[in-house]
Amino acid sequence: MTATMAGRTAGTGAPDPADPLHHPDSRRAAEHAHLEALLRCWVRETGTPVAPGPLEVALPASGMRLATEVRHHSPTGWHRFGPVRLRRADGADAGSADPVLAMALLAHEIGSTEAADLVERTAESVRRVAGFLAGRGTRPNPPSGVDGFLDAEQALLLGHLHHPAPKSRDGISPADAAEWSPELRGSFRLHWFAADESVVSHDAVAGSPSLAGRDTVALLADLAGRRLSDGRVLLPAHPWQARDALRRPRIAALVAAGLLEPLGELGPRWWPTSSLRTVYRPDAPVMLKLSLGLRITNSRRESTRTELRRGLEVHRLLDAGYAAATERAHPEFAIVRDPAWLAVDEPGRAEGPAVTGLDVAVREVPAGVADLRCLAGLVAPRPGLGRSRLGELVAGWGAATDWMADYTDRVLAPMLHLYAATGIGLEAHQQNTLVRLSADGGVAGGAFRDNQGYYLAASRLPGVLAATGAEESTLAVVDDTVVDERLCYYLLRNQALAVVGCLAVDGLADERDLLRVLADRLRAALPALAAAGPDGDRLARRWLAADTLPCKGNLLTRLRGIDEVLAPLDAQSVYLDAPNPLREVTG
Repeated sequence: MTATMAGRTAGTGAPDPADPLHHPDSRRAAEHAHLEALLRCWVRETGTPVAPGPLEVALPASGMRLATEVRHHSPTGWHRFGPVRLRRADGADAGSADPVLAMALLAHEIGSTEAADLVERTAESVRRVAGFLAGRGTRPNPPSGVDGFLDAEQALLLGHLHHPAPKSRDGISPADAAEWSPELRGSFRLHWFAADESVVSHDAVAGSPSLAGRDTVALLADLAGRRLSDGRVLLPAHPWQARDALRRPRIAALVAAGLLEPLGELGPRWWPTSSLRTVYRPDAPVMLKLSLGLRITNSRRESTRTELRRGLEVHRLLDAGYAAATERAHPEFAIVRDPAWLAVDEPGRAEGPAVTGLDVAVREVPAGVADLRCLAGLVAPRPGLGRSRLGELVAGWGAATDWMADYTDRVLAPMLHLYAATGIGLEAHQQNTLVRLSADGGVAGGAFRDNQGYYLAASRLPGVLAATGAEESTLAVVDDTVVDERLCYYLLRNQALAVVGCLAVDGLADERDLLRVLADRLRAALPALAAAGPDGDRLARRWLAADTLPCKGNLLTRLRGIDEVLAPLDAQSVYLDAPNPLREVTG
């Protein structure tokens, strides 16, 4: 597939002016981005064959068709499409398609009871992306003070390329969006609460370098730039959450009883990262992960008490040497630690309710953070600009196949080794995966972040409990086969194959050549994985040999109204079997 067909002028990284994704009108570019995402979801989740050339999606329930051209065919699913038109069943042209109508037609075809909600959220997502593209068009360069780490966090203008409404967010006005959206390079001051000690729980890992000898209470007071003389505890909140929490009966009761006082904005401005609720300051020793009750894509993002404790359990497991074998085998890979948390309780409940909405997890700023890049930011398309950041980087670095080999060895293989050695599976999708870049743009290593995203294979639970001396684990303990299924999606499809798809769509290598490199490096890792733990090479061998592998269906998940945060782990999303692209090169 030529560079021109993939959306750039042949031989350069400049955008092809005929590509609808690069249309100068931000609304039209946003609409096409959503149409492409819908088509990617539909063909993957329905098993519709895709080949270069014309493509029609028949929708007999409405007597319509979606007609387009496959401009870049991708074994990994990173297809690119030309303009999308509507046609009647008799073949008559019915005009240009728009993503809102297309979503309504697809939902009608499936017979979803969630159709109205998803159609509305698709419309909202299109509006937001149009605003993001317009804003980035007027301010293409990051402002002063934004380092390379933060710049990558701000790069996800289109969001998940296999999601029908990737940038849907409830209840944010345009003025608030300007401050709260990383895509608009927003920043804001945190809102703070003063809480009586009787309604606060907190914990921290003693000796964590990020805390510099402080407990959680002292650290937060320093970040607020204020000390309270009456012994009350300071707690930060996202501005949206602070506003919403005060309307909740349990929080309002604490305020009325004098046990909780909203103080308003304190301290300097923080920058939202790609998750919206984790905030960063280049001059601060830690990041803060806040609860945020907005419905973002599929779910409301409020931390449970178990998730807050999970970060500390992982920290303590690492300190106890539970992952020592992986650390020795892959010293270039790290897990970003969450050394402390604090949350508001209710009076007389030492353990607190499951969710209060006012809590914070403290995250370390990894050493050398300026060299780390969120993978999602690296592979994100850049409408109007040309190649992705990854494509631009690799074009100036050397062979894409070499970069792919280094990525597999230094980012993907350590995650497989950790699972083999410990039974801990990382929910390492693109947004949770950090790539450490060398000075010349190569892959020096990687890291994982997310205090929620730890699965534990049930067969390995006794080892974790022995390492911590606890009676139970806060990790997401599920059957080994369920962890395997999740890692097939998160580690392979969502993460590693995104590198393959991105480099190919940017015209830097043939996708099959990149898949061969990935397969070769997985084979090279098999002996170390087999030695790391019982049946430790099981997952990598499955990736190399299986005709199909589990894949998450974001469109079907949304059309069935599943909240991925609240749903049981074994029914968290709709999973389906889809062709394994590695089989195209492994035979």
